[in-house]
Amino acid sequence: MAQTLGNDNYARLTDAQIVVLGERHDNPYHHQIQADIVKQVMPKAVVYEMLTPEQAALVRPDIVDDEDALEQALGWKTSGWPDFAMYYPIFAAFPMATVYGAAIPRDVARQAMQDGLMAAFGVDADTYGLDVPLTADQQVAREALQMSAHCDALPAELLPAMIDVQRLRDARLAQTALEALKETGGPIVVITGNGHARADWGVPAYIKLVQPDVTVASVGQGEDDAAPEGRFDIVVQSPSVPREDPCLEFSKE
Repeated sequence: MAQTLGNDNYARLTDAQIVVLGERHDNPYHHQIQADIVKQVMPKAVVYEMLTPEQAALVRPDIVDDEDALEQALGWKTSGWPDFAMYYPIFAAFPMATVYGAAIPRDVARQAMQDGLMAAFGVDADTYGLDVPLTADQQVAREALQMSAHCDALPAELLPAMIDVQRLRDARLAQTALEALKETGGPIVVITGNGHARADWGVPAYIKLVQPDVTVASVGQGEDDAAPEGRFDIVVQSPSVPREDPCLEFSKE
């Protein structure tokens, strides 16, 4: 059984202007917890890492009632994200919320790797600190996590560019959340992976950099009592799900 948040944690989330909800993308328990939080928070807007702005504009209260129609409208089956049935409860939890998309298209990610963060992010890149290199300690820590996540099979020279793309995604999610807050008045919920939700260097850190007066709460989701990497305001535990060893593919090469 997935862990429940409890009244104190729900109160902490409902008091925040922006709530950043992490996940393991393929864990349905995590998405159900996100849906439960959305029901409690009743946000004016929900920002999805998984959607482009163009996709988000297609989400209307009338279409949210039909899971199959929404999945088809979003082109989810070709998106590369896990089964839509896991994500649909989040959309259905509070269908009156305005949906925002913060996905980074592949061509923009490639631009970040080739031309740098400033060019890929565009206007306000310096506001989000993308003109400033990471500290040496953080760069090393991030590269180590990326290498571990890819089964120690990546060429080391690729790691800095991959970290740049991660920073780009963090900053875009933060920018979109702040835009949603300005346009709707909040509260705002952000649906994203645990790595982006971590308060120490993920989306909350970028929001704090740009608008330190905005109150943010971050939730990380662990499995089998193992905490996710990073710092969060709240950590929730759920059972793990069966998954193949991702390193098997690398061992075949």
